[in-house]
Amino acid sequence: MATTNKYVGARVMRTEDPALLRGQGQYVDDIHLEGMLEASFVRSPHAHARVKAIDIAPALAVPGVHAVLTWGDLPASAQKVLPLLVPNPAIIQPKTQYCLAKDEVCFVGEAVAVVVADNRYIAEDAASLVEVDYETLPAISHCGTSLASGAVTVHSDSKDNLAAHTHIVVGKPEDAFRKADLVVRETYWQHRGCAHPMETRGVVAEYRAVTGELTTWCSGQSPFLEKKCLVDLLDWNPELLRVIHPDVGGGFGPKTMFYIEQAVLAVLAVRLKRPMKWIEDRREHFLTTTQERDQKWDVELALARNGKILGLRVAMLHDIGAYLPWGIVTPYIAITTTPGPYVVPNMDVDLKVVFTNKVPTSPVRGAGRPQGVFAMERILDKAAAELKIGQDEIRRRNLVQPSQMPYEVGFIYRDGKPVIYDSGDYPVCQARALELADYEGFPARKKKALAEGRYIGIGIGNYVEGTGLGPFEGATVRIQQNSRVAILTGAAPHGQGHKTTLAQICADVLGVDLGQIDVVTGDTDAVSMGIGTFASRITVNAGNSVHIASQAVRAKALKLAAFMLEAPERELEIAQGCVSIKGRPDKYKSFGELARVSYGVPGFSFPEGVTCGLEHTEYFSPERSTYCNGTHVAEVEVDIRTGYVKVLRYSVGHDSGKLINPLLVDGQVQGGLAHGLGNALLEWMGYDENAQPVTTNFGEYLLPMATDVPKVDMVHIETPSPLNPLGVKGAGEGGTIPAAAAITAAIEDALGSFGVKFKETPVFPQRIVELLKETGAYSKEAPRR
Repeated sequence: MATTNKYVGARVMRTEDPALLRGQGQYVDDIHLEGMLEASFVRSPHAHARVKAIDIAPALAVPGVHAVLTWGDLPASAQKVLPLLVPNPAIIQPKTQYCLAKDEVCFVGEAVAVVVADNRYIAEDAASLVEVDYETLPAISHCGTSLASGAVTVHSDSKDNLAAHTHIVVGKPEDAFRKADLVVRETYWQHRGCAHPMETRGVVAEYRAVTGELTTWCSGQSPFLEKKCLVDLLDWNPELLRVIHPDVGGGFGPKTMFYIEQAVLAVLAVRLKRPMKWIEDRREHFLTTTQERDQKWDVELALARNGKILGLRVAMLHDIGAYLPWGIVTPYIAITTTPGPYVVPNMDVDLKVVFTNKVPTSPVRGAGRPQGVFAMERILDKAAAELKIGQDEIRRRNLVQPSQMPYEVGFIYRDGKPVIYDSGDYPVCQARALELADYEGFPARKKKALAEGRYIGIGIGNYVEGTGLGPFEGATVRIQQNSRVAILTGAAPHGQGHKTTLAQICADVLGVDLGQIDVVTGDTDAVSMGIGTFASRITVNAGNSVHIASQAVRAKALKLAAFMLEAPERELEIAQGCVSIKGRPDKYKSFGELARVSYGVPGFSFPEGVTCGLEHTEYFSPERSTYCNGTHVAEVEVDIRTGYVKVLRYSVGHDSGKLINPLLVDGQVQGGLAHGLGNALLEWMGYDENAQPVTTNFGEYLLPMATDVPKVDMVHIETPSPLNPLGVKGAGEGGTIPAAAAITAAIEDALGSFGVKFKETPVFPQRIVELLKETGAYSKEAPRR
């Protein structure tokens, strides 16, 4: 079906931005309802303790306090643990949280009570007066000791701390290692970090007793997931429950989870018959919002003399924290991502997921992939050094070739389908990135820098990312009687620009301007089903739903117009919100006229072939994941006196299939790099030996500043996916995934003359200085001019 292709592929400015830049956005904390009360949670100061008694009387006595609830005060349906949202047969102990702690707390910050008051100030003051009698218990603070003989258990009713275990064998790894000319081994440690969106979590809940309707507004990523959980925990009629995600100031993964505060606020709204609000403060975000990692990787790579990979062995230990809010998605993605864009014919992977007395972990931008990529890219760098070939060359020799597509890796992905790379030209992508980085000219730049007493290095990171995960996402496209077009979808954006890209897709099919399209997102009343915005999945799922629905609406409009204009459909064309006879622009029907007729006249039948309404709802369900890929090249300078690392140049070759809006993809890659740079150099969520958090503010936990993040030089390679009509792939996490690997490799290269090796992230300045001291580097330092 012919379309104009005016918008798809164009660098269109975001339609969301004018309102946001004028301060006209509406976030959860901007919602103020008449009679609204505010909540504050009483949280455990202990990493592990038994709750013996709770005295709420002092808090209830505070003027302005309306209620104090503990576990026993919740309705029976909400006294059970939260649902296990993502089951997996590898899970041995499916531990999830109570809405309020029942008799045991298992991490610092776990909620034991909630106080409701006229405002947050009174609620917090009263919460400090709730007296909890704790019996402190031994805690596990490090995943490395979690499975040790005689280790205490994170949960008192558990026999050990093993949450999940899986062992995967592909091919014949034992034979591969036996025949190898070279085997390289290393252990890598990748530390815990947080998401830290600009807007923290927040919930508003309102119950209308007259209608029995319950509405919640949440700063989240998956309104339909929230609705499903609330229906279960409140034993609520789904038809009387609405969940809205208004403007959301960043999510990055953790806001996909369902949290206890969402359930408790709904309970309070129903019980007190007053609107309720809770807004997470930044310290609560440090203590209670899910984080990502720790991970310990033991990696072995078997190679032939020519640098070809023969086999891979991985033993990975993952710290899931105290509970499983998102199953074992993060570590499972990490291990199945490890082969990357390379031909790895034989693999042996062992994954153990363990509990610790820390806040649970779940996907953060990249969702385990940065860790799998780090392990693979760094072991390749070690192999290249031992074989005395370049970082670029060892990768080039092992890349999957375009002629091998679709390429089956051998793993089953987290969507339950085989990992099959659908399309891509990995050699061209790497070559274009290296060309952009002037890789061939780097030795001369390095020589010149050394002569000046400066230490610069270069590193490469390749990745492949599974995107467009199912099971589906839906969209309704509707032409309205005012001639405007509405798109309604279950997608829940938090900065991606969904309203822009979905409108671009629709505009080309229906022949209208973007300004004629209204997009409604993040509302469970808009469409009947949805999944949410995470895992780089919306362009594939919702985008194709909009595309297919728009085509159906176009066909309906042409059929109706043919009847009204008394002309064959083949002689009609659509443009500027009208259907006209080709060559006769004066003979037309506007979208508004067509819509009014499509609504019918009481008592009259439609003509044959014409159906009611100019609208269509589509739920696109992908066959399996699509796989985007990219190459990152980092060039850095290291000040060996202070350990400060400056990224001088950052070049990216990126392939996410057909691009709907290259400008927004550029932004996703640029923003993703900020996360990746934080992973590489700055972000460290620390805990002491008692599992007490020690980095709970931005003076202790460092985020990249604008001055730290370089402008990315970028080139797009477009290899359309054969798995969906638009040929698109996801693009939301590629900027993050290989960044830590590339930057760490560049630091190591800069300090290559000192023999310093880095096996962990983040690479702090003090760590650089420590290692340089150990190698006697300061006696070898090149003279400064």
